[in-house]
Amino acid sequence: MVDANWYVVHTYSGYENKVKVDIEKTIENRRLQEQILEVSVPMQDIVELKNGAKKQTAKKMFPGYVLIHMVMNDETWYVVRNTRGVTGFVGPGSKPVPLTEEEMKTLGFRQGEISLDFETGDMITVQSGVWEGTVGKVQSINMGKQSITIHVEMFGRETPVELSFSEIKRS
Repeated sequence: MVDANWYVVHTYSGYENKVKVDIEKTIENRRLQEQILEVSVPMQDIVELKNGAKKQTAKKMFPGYVLIHMVMNDETWYVVRNTRGVTGFVGPGSKPVPLTEEEMKTLGFRQGEISLDFETGDMITVQSGVWEGTVGKVQSINMGKQSITIHVEMFGRETPVELSFSEIKRS
């Protein structure tokens, strides 16, 4: 499989989250999970002082831009480029230019590789979120999205649940 790279996509102002959701829906509908690994609108926590009270809010690090971790080919280019709200890839002319590892590090929004102390088939406990305290068996691990899928029993049936790495610990 060809290596995936990070690309920057320019969007209409204020459409970043809509573009992210639309691309994710298209990925699911066209089964492109192996080619478009992650769509991200990098956010930064800001503490604001309003009316004498501190308030923590999340602001977009790069308004008007969306970062996409994907394998560049005709199909993925077409899907992204023809998403409503996308004005184009960042790069000279019509040729998208991937971000280098150094550029990704300087952006400060991606950490290095994560090593996991569990693997497919292990039992884990959910540490936070809606599923906190739930124990489930790891079915799959997606390093690109930094998430896992576990099966939990709900209403007497095995149900798949996707969780981020930060929500889990090994049982």
